[in-house]
Amino acid sequence: MATDGSAKQPEFKEDLNNILMCRDCKEFPPNLIEEFSSGDMVCTSCGLVVGERIIDTRSEWRTFSNDDQGNDDPSRVGDGPNPMFDGDQLQTTIAYEGKNARNLANVQNRINQDKSSKVLLQAYRDIQSLTDSLNCGSQASNAAKHIYKLVEDNKALKGKSQEAIIAGCIFIACRQTNVPRTFRELHSLTKVSKKEIGRVFKQLESFLQKMGGEAEIVKASSAFNQQYQAKGSTSAVELCARYCSNLGFHNPVGVEHVATRLAKASAAVADLAGRSPLSVAAACIYMASHLTSQGRPSKDIAVVVGVSDGTVKTAYRYLYNKKDSIITKELFPEDLPIEKLPAN
Repeated sequence: MATDGSAKQPEFKEDLNNILMCRDCKEFPPNLIEEFSSGDMVCTSCGLVVGERIIDTRSEWRTFSNDDQGNDDPSRVGDGPNPMFDGDQLQTTIAYEGKNARNLANVQNRINQDKSSKVLLQAYRDIQSLTDSLNCGSQASNAAKHIYKLVEDNKALKGKSQEAIIAGCIFIACRQTNVPRTFRELHSLTKVSKKEIGRVFKQLESFLQKMGGEAEIVKASSAFNQQYQAKGSTSAVELCARYCSNLGFHNPVGVEHVATRLAKASAAVADLAGRSPLSVAAACIYMASHLTSQGRPSKDIAVVVGVSDGTVKTAYRYLYNKKDSIITKELFPEDLPIEKLPAN
């Protein structure tokens, strides 16, 4: 009798009664281990390779971030999405191999990349370049990008040039991340006038305060973990550490320690009230260098700080006249050679 060709074949099922054992040890239960690096099944008792070219059945979890919490980044393939850009960011990039591929890649780029993404990408490149030149660090760079993204999304600061907005974002980000920079430093890099940077800074500050007042939390990686807090102007204390490290002292930490205490005490000097924090910081560093027997000429300090030599000497003269009230045992318990301080 002919069999029916339409009859279904029995489904294959693995025989789970078969147990893989080491033919030398013959232990039961078998003491086997899978070495995924080599693709072998090895007996841990005698080292015999029982099976080879085994398949790794584990999940293909891969980590693309070194600073995430607990190094647990559940990314299956590819890098994680960038929160600085809009959209799903799942576009395909065509490689430049051959004339036809190049033409196809150009067409694909024109279709997928919209104008807003191009503007954001160029702004992020400018911010990254400027923050690298200022040695602000990645935290300040991410914060500046996030502030720019907020301004762009809310269509704020209409009529202002992109370069001025970028300079204002970097200035605020540096202050919020405790690496303050001056208007003069940003002006030297961006060629935006200091007055214009100041105007943009004031508008940005009021904009961010309004955003925080509406309970919208400002977050940029780890830079902003709370609502925006307005800060006062950059003080001489914050500037002393930066300039001390750039002057090549034998013991920059010791000079910085003395200079910062002098800068705090200089707030009581009436003649220094209203003077630029740059000149006050330069005068404090000049005095601290002589108090720690690492004297530097005022001209060298003026070049690093970015002020004139006469400005440093004028501020130092006011500081020198009040040295007895500033350098006290309460503030400076160590013995400092006050008698070695130059009069000018």
